[in-house]
Amino acid sequence: MPEAVVLGFDFGTRRIGVAVGEPFLGSARPLTVIDAEANTTRFAAIDRLVSEWRPGCLVVGIPLAVSGEAHEMTHRAERFARQLEGRYRLPVHRVDERYSSTTAEAQLAANRQGWRARRETLDAEAAAVILQSHFASQPRPATVTP
Repeated sequence: MPEAVVLGFDFGTRRIGVAVGEPFLGSARPLTVIDAEANTTRFAAIDRLVSEWRPGCLVVGIPLAVSGEAHEMTHRAERFARQLEGRYRLPVHRVDERYSSTTAEAQLAANRQGWRARRETLDAEAAAVILQSHFASQPRPATVTP
């Protein structure tokens, strides 16, 4: 039986990027950006995504300073991850997200996307980078050959 999809999140105080990925293939793609500050609005959007995609687990990017130290956004992202765990009763994996936005920005620029278009999709692209990083850190399932 194939594994369920995974939803990945790039948490921000204003915007939350969301990506969807397939663990067996180890691939992720940007899905959407939740652009809201109110938790009720944010979680209503996440409720719809979880209901639609029925993920097997969730992944949250945890921002750290370049030195690896925690800072205010680290604690906010951890709180968001705990809220997801409590609300959806799914495993929530944390991924070091240092440089995910920089990587996402470079990928979008390489695709010759203009700044305005990049700005609209950057957070979802960063969520895909975070999810891809999670998949890369997991052991690959063995393939069955006849």
